[in-house]
Amino acid sequence: MNIEILSIAKKERSIYDPLCKELSKMISRFAKIEDIELFNKDVTKAHTISPEASREAYSKLFAPHVVKSFNVILHPDGKLIDSYEFSKLLDGKIAVKFFIGGAYGFEDEFLKKGDSIISLGNITMSHKIAKVVLLEQIYRGFSILSNHPYHK
Repeated sequence: MNIEILSIAKKERSIYDPLCKELSKMISRFAKIEDIELFNKDVTKAHTISPEASREAYSKLFAPHVVKSFNVILHPDGKLIDSYEFSKLLDGKIAVKFFIGGAYGFEDEFLKKGDSIISLGNITMSHKIAKVVLLEQIYRGFSILSNHPYHK
């Protein structure tokens, strides 16, 4: 299985990097995982214009990646699911892509391209923390599917 985590983010070091690296290593026992951070001058410019312009810029960056996979969009208004339901997002799939939006979220048109729209909870968190939570849930999901004791 191939998993991609795509996020609107500047490529910069973070205190969360070692944890992301460790979780990715744990996941690699079950699937190939790739972390793709997207950001360009159009996003920078859009941030100075409006939230709508920003969402449009995010959609343009994400558009080439919404192909030949099961696409999961993380969104505050998405469905709240538990770890068992989350594991079903991974079960039997060849490729899964997770999309973490920028500061202004997603355009409605982009949301329609998702096979599943989920929420990590009702609290607001930075995309870097959302990525850590997502990685942990991916590992937990694979643990559930393989009856690994990690989940207990």
